[in-house]
Amino acid sequence: MSTTFESFQLTESLQQGLKKIGFREPTPVQIQVIPTLLAGRDAIVESQTGSGKTHAFLLPLLSMLEKGHEFPQLVITAPSRELAAQTHELAKQLLEASGEEEWQMSLFVGGSDKERQIEKLHHQQPDIVVGTPGRILDLISSAALRVDHVRFLVIDEADMTLDMGFLKDVDAIASKMPANLQTAVFSATIPDKLQPFLRKYLQQPQQIILAPKTVINPDVDNWLFATRGKDKADLIYKLLTIGQPYLALVFANTKQTVDDLTDKLKADGLKVAKIHGGLEPRERRRVMKQVENLEYQYVVATDLAARGIDIPGVSLVINYEIPKDTEYFIHRVGRTGRNGLDGTAITLYSPEEESRVSEIESLGIKFTPKALQKDQIVDSYDRRRRTSRTATKEKLDPKMIGLVRKEQIKRKPGYRNKIKKAITRDRQQKRKIDARQEQRAVRKSHKR
Repeated sequence: MSTTFESFQLTESLQQGLKKIGFREPTPVQIQVIPTLLAGRDAIVESQTGSGKTHAFLLPLLSMLEKGHEFPQLVITAPSRELAAQTHELAKQLLEASGEEEWQMSLFVGGSDKERQIEKLHHQQPDIVVGTPGRILDLISSAALRVDHVRFLVIDEADMTLDMGFLKDVDAIASKMPANLQTAVFSATIPDKLQPFLRKYLQQPQQIILAPKTVINPDVDNWLFATRGKDKADLIYKLLTIGQPYLALVFANTKQTVDDLTDKLKADGLKVAKIHGGLEPRERRRVMKQVENLEYQYVVATDLAARGIDIPGVSLVINYEIPKDTEYFIHRVGRTGRNGLDGTAITLYSPEEESRVSEIESLGIKFTPKALQKDQIVDSYDRRRRTSRTATKEKLDPKMIGLVRKEQIKRKPGYRNKIKKAITRDRQQKRKIDARQEQRAVRKSHKR
């Protein structure tokens, strides 16, 4: 018998709201998290983006809000403005569909008008706070936002919060809250550096780990392209224009690379949007709105977009550069192949990045080698074919390898026979050494 939302002790209004927004069956993360939080337990949830984790904490915590409170009851932190705005929008949609619009909710992120927020807080405190750690801490430090009566704290994308250096801010925020606070931490992974914080603030937490069935959506084709000294920007242009993708995301590791690649593609006649942390918040919001409205077919971005932005309709993802952290590869590729649709992810690599490719493959990801020939994408050969062939041969000592190379260079008559004889002598010598070692081992065992 499948679990339904009706089996949870959610408020009737939220149950009705779920039906209005088309939620029929809970996801695996929701099945485990909702009862845990409703029971009043702290939770550490290890779950991937796109698993439904936002509603996993919104539904139970919104159900437990109490009327008549003057100060915030629920605080949700997210490491980026986009993630915070996305959570705020989902909560707003849920409350409106449920007819629970009397709950006051505020979004506090960097780049917005801080003075206006302070003035508004002096008049009224919201029931629900969603925001970035830096801005929330600023408002607390300004004696504008009251968190001394908060009942629930959610730290979303905790690993990203740690990576971006915001964990100290979250620590400072949590330290201002009551000791009987119920805390839920959501993260794609739980790094060791996160453990001291978890031990400090969570009381006997329920650990919920939901590993994805596959690291990468099976509907996504992962293609691997060797650059082999080619101009990468030219290669990107050809890959973008060959198949005419519905919406393509190109990822680079730095803001400067995004700027340079965007300029190059624009010069080649493509209408390209760029998204990275160096843009003003208002500009980023404007560009995102244009992308969502399909005013752009091509987007060049840093990993900010991979973790913090959910753009519908992405049919192609290209890794212009392999990310420094393999986890970001998962988040990049995860932007495509959503909602039952197929997707393609292309990764460019150079010979010196062989180890990086192998590192990604160790996660269980399988690449299909491809190449560009006469402006057509064709199947290529496995980059490890030489390694595989070499591995089948018996290894020789470095001296023997040197001899082989010398003789091949000289190319004198009879060099093949010389090499064979040298190899035979080498093997005979090894066998003698092995036999002597075995005899010594036998003599030692007899003495004992």
